[in-house]
Amino acid sequence: MFPLKSIMAAFALLFTAPIALSSVAMAQGTTVVVIDRVKIYAESAAGQDLRNKVASIETTMQGELQPTATKLQADGTALDAKTEGMTRETILADAALTAEVEQLARDAQVFQQRRQIAANELALTERAALAEFNQALIPVLREVVAETGANIILDKSQVVFVDDATDVSASVISKLNAATPTINVVRQKMPTQQPQQ
Repeated sequence: MFPLKSIMAAFALLFTAPIALSSVAMAQGTTVVVIDRVKIYAESAAGQDLRNKVASIETTMQGELQPTATKLQADGTALDAKTEGMTRETILADAALTAEVEQLARDAQVFQQRRQIAANELALTERAALAEFNQALIPVLREVVAETGANIILDKSQVVFVDDATDVSASVISKLNAATPTINVVRQKMPTQQPQQ
């Protein structure tokens, strides 16, 4: 099996090498710069501001859910104490106790739905903030392109090798810090569904 793999690899190299070389030949005269988007997001003032604001919104959401979570836990503990040692049949025979169990299950289900909505809203909030971050990045990238005479900007994650002179991430961070040190982060809400009739 190994020789077959070697032959197939050789054929693949034979057919792809001219394509790769022609791409390099076509790129002659093209100025390419590279940015590290992860580094820009992590080290820029705007990226740090965005992360802090999203984290603050997440903390607020958790604070909104916490009283219900605490009540559910207390209700569950109280119900466990009431039903300790009882069989399922005994619990079902007691209408008041059955109603409590069913109510706790409904409350828990509603709470899970609220938690899911909060998670979705947080994801929407982060997505909207990232879109605004990317919008703030565009004029900075245009400025770097004008300064460097670049025709192409590649992300470092898509490049096998790049020398330090080609990486303009530090310049982008510096310019972004000057132009947009903060990002407007607004808590997004899920659209409310109209009741079905």
